Amino acid sequence: MPEGKLVVSLTVNGQPVSATPETTVAAAVLIAGGYTRASVSGEPRAPLCGMGICFECRVWIDGRQHQRSCQILCAPGMDVRTP
Repeated sequence: MPEGKLVVSLTVNGQPVSATPETTVAAAVLIAGGYTRASVSGEPRAPLCGMGICFECRVWIDGRQHQRSCQILCAPGMDVRTP
């Protein structure tokens, strides 16, 4: 993290992640080394459009499913789960 930047801590699939508040949840998932979901055949999927249209970035955030991670910024204490 750049020195002097505000940093928030959240978890992605139980793994602690540090990010700036300007970081999207989709980026935090990638920082944690994960994918946002699996296809029907089990292949890992990641955000595609980055605009909230394709829905490939859906995750659970604080127990709420189908959250578009490319449209949501990281917040302190956020619990992100990938399906």
